[in-house]
Amino acid sequence: MSPIRQILLHLDSSPRCAVRLQVARQLAIAHQARITGLFAVTSSFVEMPFAAAESSQAGAFVLKLDADRRDRARATFDRSAHGPGPQVEWRDLGTAPPVWGVAQAAFCADLLVLGQHEPGVPSARDVPADFVESVVIDSGKPALVVPYAGDVATVGQNVLVAWNSSRESARALTAALPLLAQAKQVHVVSWNDPQGAAQASADRAQLEQYLASHGIAATLHWYGDGPGQPGERLLSLTTDLGSDVLVMGCYGHSRARELVLGGTTRTVLRSMTVPVLLAH
Repeated sequence: MSPIRQILLHLDSSPRCAVRLQVARQLAIAHQARITGLFAVTSSFVEMPFAAAESSQAGAFVLKLDADRRDRARATFDRSAHGPGPQVEWRDLGTAPPVWGVAQAAFCADLLVLGQHEPGVPSARDVPADFVESVVIDSGKPALVVPYAGDVATVGQNVLVAWNSSRESARALTAALPLLAQAKQVHVVSWNDPQGAAQASADRAQLEQYLASHGIAATLHWYGDGPGQPGERLLSLTTDLGSDVLVMGCYGHSRARELVLGGTTRTVLRSMTVPVLLAH
């Protein structure tokens, strides 16, 4: 039985929620899981000057803005949530901060389905720009991040795993095992190993043996120290191999008022073209 039994899907006012919902349904069918769709956005009151928020007229206007966003999200949800396969439960976080609320809900989920931040569109203000990485780091749960553009026809048929012998990549690999076990092709790429060729070869052999113990036959690739940043090269390899999911660690740490990410994580989250499974 797959360990993915509860999927938490983030919903906002973006039309792209329909794609995220279908991705969640694909995963739920494959793993016999339940889906909870959680509508979580930043209240418009947060963006208003305090004096304006005190005005009853301004307050009514803001309430209408928030209600309109919720209505758009619910309409998208209702159009997409029905049909063959698992049903999706609708939940509304209300006025709680979305990062906090989704991270709290994630504690009782096995996998999150989130959306890539899309700058410059009206729905971009629904959540903070660092929403994805903040939720992954604060919750400690893996998340499948769906890109804001392009079709997502399949999920998990051809998976590429980024590996660099770190805690984050190990957590991502473990989180991805249910997907890898059902994949038709699994590729693992490692790069920039400072331990020397002999140690790197031993580590890759150990990794190959670990995957084989789970019934997973993987093709291993060595990316070396070639030109270009690791994130860019990783995205390029994803395209070259025709992968439909990229698995990688989310490198960074959170503090009270800042989030610092590694360059590879930042590049992939900015330029991803296929769903990315992140774990921290």
